[in-house]
Amino acid sequence: MAGKILNYYAGGNTARGFHNLFESNLSGLERLFILKGGPGTGKSTLMKAIGKKWNDIGYDVEYIHCASDNGSIDGVILRALKVGIVDGTSPHVIEPKAPGALEEYVNLGAAWNSVQLAETKDEIIKLSDSISGDFATAYSIFHEALLVHDEWEKIYIENMDYSKADELTDELIETFFAKKINRQANVFHRFLGAATPQGAVDHVPNLTEGLKERFFIKGRPGSGKSTLLKKLASEAEKSGYDVEVYHCGFDPNSLDMIIVRELSFAIFDSTAPHEYFPERAGDSIIDMYAKTITPGTDEKHAAELKEISGRYADKMKEAISFLAEAKRKHDDLENYYIGAMDFNKIAEIQKQLDQEIEKLAVARQK
Repeated sequence: MAGKILNYYAGGNTARGFHNLFESNLSGLERLFILKGGPGTGKSTLMKAIGKKWNDIGYDVEYIHCASDNGSIDGVILRALKVGIVDGTSPHVIEPKAPGALEEYVNLGAAWNSVQLAETKDEIIKLSDSISGDFATAYSIFHEALLVHDEWEKIYIENMDYSKADELTDELIETFFAKKINRQANVFHRFLGAATPQGAVDHVPNLTEGLKERFFIKGRPGSGKSTLLKKLASEAEKSGYDVEVYHCGFDPNSLDMIIVRELSFAIFDSTAPHEYFPERAGDSIIDMYAKTITPGTDEKHAAELKEISGRYADKMKEAISFLAEAKRKHDDLENYYIGAMDFNKIAEIQKQLDQEIEKLAVARQK
C-alpha cells in the first residue's frame, strides 16, 4: 500500500524577493543529499523517481515544489527514514551544518560534456543574466503590489474592533489548546502557495486531507487573519504540539495557515487567491469581517476599494508575466545542458542514492 504524499513550497517568489524556508523542514534529518548541477541536469526528475519508488512501497513522502517551475520539485523528504534530497543550486542554497557527516554534495555536473557547454558559454551567460533580470523585475513589481495592498488593508484596519479580534483569538486558543503537552514542539515553516509562472498555486486540498476539522477564515485585507494565525501558532508551540506554519507566498511576513496534525485540524485564510469553501463534515467558516469590522465598511468605501483592488490585480498580473518570461528563457537554457548531458551517468547516480537510502531503511528495521 502506497504511503501518503505531502505537497508544499519551501521557497517563494515574494514581494520581499526570493524567500527561503528550507531550514526548518530539513531539521531532524540525519542524512541530506544536496544536488549540484545546472538547469536541465535531471535534479527534479531524479528526486521524483526516488520519491515515487519509496512512496509506492509504503513510505510517506514530502515533495517540496518549485515556485519558479510548475513541473519541478526542489526537494524530496522521507521523514520516517530521516533522509532528504534537495536541489542545492541558486537561489535555494543550502548551508551544510556537518558536511560529510550529515550533508553530502552530489555533483550532477560530472555527467555533462564541459567541452560542448564551453562552445555555448556566451549564450548561456546571456540567458542566465536575462533570467536574473526578469526575476529582479518581478520582485520589484511584487513589492509595488504590496504597497498597494497596504492601502487596501488600511481601510479595514481603521474600521477594526481589536477587542473583538482578541476575544475571538482567546476563544479559539481555549478551544484548541485546553490540553497541554509537556514536551518540545517541532515547528515547520512552509508556504501555503506560491506565485508561479502559471499564476498563484496552492496545495490546500492535499495538505488538509484527512484532518477532522478545517476552519476557513473569511475576511478582508487587514481584518486580522494573519495576526490570529500567528497567535495560534505560538500557542500551539507553547502547548507542546508540533505545528506546520504556512506563510503567505506573496508576503512571507504574513501567515495563511497553521496545521496541528496531533489535534487533526487546520485553520487557514480562505480568501483569494486560495479561496475555498466548506464541502465536508468538520468544515466551518470564521468570518473576520462580520466579527471584527465596522458594519457597512465595504459599502462606504466601495469606489475606493474597487480602484485599489484593480491596481493590485494589474500589478500582480504584470509581475507574473515576468516570472513566465523567466521560465521561458530557463527552458531555453535547459536545452543547452540537456544536449550536453550523459543521462546514463545520471541514472547511475540515482541508483547510488537509492542504495544509500536502502541502507538507511535496513538499519532502521534492525
